[in-house]
Amino acid sequence: MREPSGLRLEGVSRRYQGSGRGVEALSLDVRPGELLALIGASGSGKTTTLRMVAGYEPPDAGRIALVSAAGAERDITREPPQRRGFGMVFQHYALFPHMSVQENVAFGLEARRVPKAERLARATEALAGVGLAGYGPRAVQALSGGEQQRVALARALVIEPNVLLLDEPLSNLDPTLRQTTRDELREMLHRLHVTAMFVTHDQEDAFAVADRVAMLCAGRLEQVGTPEALYQAPASQVVAKFVGRGTFAPAAADGDTAIVTIGGVSQRAPLGSAHGTGDRWAVLRPESLTAVEPATGEAWHGTVQTRRFAGDHYVYRVGDIAGAAEPLEVMCEHGNFAEGDAVAVRLRPKPLALVAAQRAS
Repeated sequence: MREPSGLRLEGVSRRYQGSGRGVEALSLDVRPGELLALIGASGSGKTTTLRMVAGYEPPDAGRIALVSAAGAERDITREPPQRRGFGMVFQHYALFPHMSVQENVAFGLEARRVPKAERLARATEALAGVGLAGYGPRAVQALSGGEQQRVALARALVIEPNVLLLDEPLSNLDPTLRQTTRDELREMLHRLHVTAMFVTHDQEDAFAVADRVAMLCAGRLEQVGTPEALYQAPASQVVAKFVGRGTFAPAAADGDTAIVTIGGVSQRAPLGSAHGTGDRWAVLRPESLTAVEPATGEAWHGTVQTRRFAGDHYVYRVGDIAGAAEPLEVMCEHGNFAEGDAVAVRLRPKPLALVAAQRAS
């Protein structure tokens, strides 16, 4: 494989008349050899961004460049897709049923007029690189979904792409196969030292595969960082709602302490991160709360609405809490409470993130 290139987007915008959807002034760097995931709800601008990077849609403003490991830039903003040297893995893989596995992988090399002997040899090598050594003669219809995904990956990698682009590459797999395949995908891309940008609406896929995650909302970049950063230190309510489970409650910072108040009852926990100024909300993840027998003192009292077994813990949904805008999800190591039981909810001594009450414009 060639030395990987990085990718730079500077103030990239794409607007669609009538729909109001698109991308607005997006600036983003993907480092050489990095795996970056674009996440967000439908209409957030993920696919539009990927299509502009691939060259299928021109930006209305801004610049897209390849960046070498030494820092040299090549402006590709107006280059057609075939000149960018990018590999693509689509949601539905787009494999040719009348071709063997090896012929599918070699197809991109044939279009580049690589001699037959060389392209078949490189296809064989690419298949071995994704764990499919010996699969070349097989029919694609005889492969499992995970194996077809790896064939599509080999076909994209065999051309030695500058950057690999993946559009919902795991969405067609069943849950068990999906977990295995995303672990394999991360291992393969790191082993092959490929720069990759992939689009997904599934935060678990993004967190399992990506080195960093960029979240878009309404065409704007909300936050970019490691999966841990987005989960533990969300930059806004939008990020906190999309990434992980949780509810919000009014809060304030007091030095290194977060004070959370519901229905006039305040509880304290260590302060993790705090974004924005003015009114703030605490991000209450299930693991930051616990349920105990009804008690006096600092606790929020309510009723168990639902009880869910989750392997090594239970998740209770506790409602009827005075002053709470919505029920709280609480994680416990025990299953002592039943639906309808009265309980007290307390903060665990875990760092809490605070976000601005209103999303920044």
